[in-house]
Amino acid sequence: MDLFSGTSFRSIELGINQAQKNQQILAHNIANADTPGYKAKERSFLNMLENELTNANLSAKKTNTSHVDFRGGSSSSRLNELKGQYHHNGNGVDIDKEMANLAENQIQYNALIERLNGRFSSLQSVIRGGK
Repeated sequence: MDLFSGTSFRSIELGINQAQKNQQILAHNIANADTPGYKAKERSFLNMLENELTNANLSAKKTNTSHVDFRGGSSSSRLNELKGQYHHNGNGVDIDKEMANLAENQIQYNALIERLNGRFSSLQSVIRGGK
């Protein structure tokens, strides 16, 4: 019996992985806030969803030829460059927006870690016999 293969652990794991990837992108954007010509990058939700569907073991049957394909097309890039220029040197990083996104990502990450700790506490309680 595998205690950690349940859907709740898997969902938490996927959420933590996404938060980590978002953290890397945000940190990269912030680090390049003064780099001339640098354009801020973001992860597109549709690209992330498409990637998860591609990697998942899901199947679907089209009942009508006009229906959209379940798997969809492949995306060439998981990152999108944001349009806009915030500095005279062509830099497209809005540092205030990036810092706000960083704080939001950190809150989501902390919530996921708390949920994971709660799951482990429940298991620990079961192992100790409810004591």
